[in-house]
Amino acid sequence: MTSIDPLTFPPGFLWGAATASYQIEGAATEDGRTPSIWDTFSHTPGKTLGGDTGDVACDHYHRYREDVALMKDLGVGAYRFSIAWPRVQPGGSGPMNAQGLDFYRRLVDELLEHDILPWVTLYHWDLPQELEDAGGWPNRDTAARFAEYAVQVHAALGDRVRNWTTFNEPWCSAFLGYASGVHAPGRQHAPDGLAAMHHLLLGHGEAVRAIRAADPEAKLGITLNLYAISPADPASPGDLDAARRIDGLANRIFLDPVLLGRYPEDVRQDLAGISDFGFVRDGDLETIAAPLDLLGINYYSRHVVGAPDPDVPAEPYWRAPTSWPGSEDVRFLKRPGVPVTDMDWEVDAPGLTETLVRVAKEYPPVPLYITENGAAYADTVEPDGSVDDADRVAYFDAHFRACHDAIAAGAPLHGYFAWSLLDNFEWAWGYTKRFGMVRVDYATQQRTIKASGHRYREVTKHNGLAG
Repeated sequence: MTSIDPLTFPPGFLWGAATASYQIEGAATEDGRTPSIWDTFSHTPGKTLGGDTGDVACDHYHRYREDVALMKDLGVGAYRFSIAWPRVQPGGSGPMNAQGLDFYRRLVDELLEHDILPWVTLYHWDLPQELEDAGGWPNRDTAARFAEYAVQVHAALGDRVRNWTTFNEPWCSAFLGYASGVHAPGRQHAPDGLAAMHHLLLGHGEAVRAIRAADPEAKLGITLNLYAISPADPASPGDLDAARRIDGLANRIFLDPVLLGRYPEDVRQDLAGISDFGFVRDGDLETIAAPLDLLGINYYSRHVVGAPDPDVPAEPYWRAPTSWPGSEDVRFLKRPGVPVTDMDWEVDAPGLTETLVRVAKEYPPVPLYITENGAAYADTVEPDGSVDDADRVAYFDAHFRACHDAIAAGAPLHGYFAWSLLDNFEWAWGYTKRFGMVRVDYATQQRTIKASGHRYREVTKHNGLAG
């Protein structure tokens, strides 16, 4: 590999890798698992590219020992994985499924035997279908069901798992799932998206309180997908207001209630025509702002936005106008000459530094972790079977430096989880997008460490970038 300027992180900095249950596990109907909203969504014609589903995915359910061995080979110190709610509590209520819990017990034991810290995400988008049929996240009762589930999972694994995050990216669950409908469950109703947002946060707060009461030593947090936001023209009042609106919907509408115990007043005013926030009851915001031990930040790109322009068409997929309630007329812009990933997301490593420093400066102190950061590229398999994913190597290197810059600027960043350990089911994109440091041949399930994985091994070995 090319020579680079060396970089060393603080002692004890945590280097990890991350995955999500529906994206890798497979075994969709085995050992008592029942359907989630993503099973239903992916089996609905036209919802995913190629009709792809997570029925088999990476077959991690049967191959977890092989995958843990890969983590050990890469020098991974922590593994962030999610629990499939319908695997451990079919239907989302009632008794727990012993066979489902036993899978995660085996996984945790395997990790600990390899000196890898298990880091559990309790919800990564796979709501039991029965709870969706009862109203889903727009229904307040779902928050209570989640807290009950969380306590029972902690009771089963809490003797060996210290680090817990409640939700992964509630923005996606709420706005992509219930406003734009490009993610499961595929509903398109902005008021439902806002109610879902609140009840996801409420479920987070209730789960934190309940787990902390049972285990005061548990390390508890939530993972938010945050973005650097820029106006297309900093001198344009319209563009500045567009940036304010999107920052409100992408960042502050989650950061403020979780860390400050309030919703931003300007965002509530922006959304007044859609919702009166009547779903907020007395005591909810106090519950949502339950003290945290960590905040997970998923970072992928920057949003550059501008004022409405009737001659500029809306952006597709996750930037669809309906993903941004109350800001459907904002333009999302591409900057000429800025490289993009295979997801068409701009590569903007300085935005990661900006995001981390912003959270550190504007909110109460809390330990920060990058719980996802990575890039999809159209990898090429060489004749010898190797994958020289130089673009991904460069992406990672730039973002490692951005993390280091943030620490130097005072951000309390304590760890980094690469997304993703494995190529996997990329939601509505099916198997057309590859994020992994390890290639998965879906026909044979063969794993191959890519050049980015070899680079990551060097990073974990040296606690930074060696020259």
